[in-house]
Amino acid sequence: ALKRQIEGQSKTTLANWALDFAERELLPVWIRRVVPEDPRPQLSLALARDWLAGRVKLGPAKTAILACHAAARENAADPAAQAAARAIGQCAASIHSPRHSIGLALYGALALAYDELGADAPWVLLEPRAAGHCSRMLEALRAVSVDGETNPAAIRWPC
Repeated sequence: ALKRQIEGQSKTTLANWALDFAERELLPVWIRRVVPEDPRPQLSLALARDWLAGRVKLGPAKTAILACHAAARENAADPAAQAAARAIGQCAASIHSPRHSIGLALYGALALAYDELGADAPWVLLEPRAAGHCSRMLEALRAVSVDGETNPAAIRWPC
């Protein structure tokens, strides 16, 4: 259902949805676990917003997005922080490729589940918790979706 909803929306709608959700739900996970030592995810979100508003060129935003992905790799010891940074990076990357918005569900739902249940939680508990977060993501997208969008993003899924 989320994939179909994504396919029917514009690039701008998808980017704003992903950025809004990341700022509201995932950035607090990162901040609680890592920051103030590492502001890279916040910077990627801020520069993505600046690009959408026409205040910066894509180059600086892409650099910040890549730095956010590096932050994720560097925090492998904390699955919630790592998944939050991966999701934030994907959400920020949705400004130039709307397909990246699916990263919110792929990484973000798991980040939230790990944050709530702990890194040692078994998959049998993580999976339904993550599914619940995916449902909330879908509802958030439906809330901002444009019915009958005349300019839906052209998304080709790799699978």
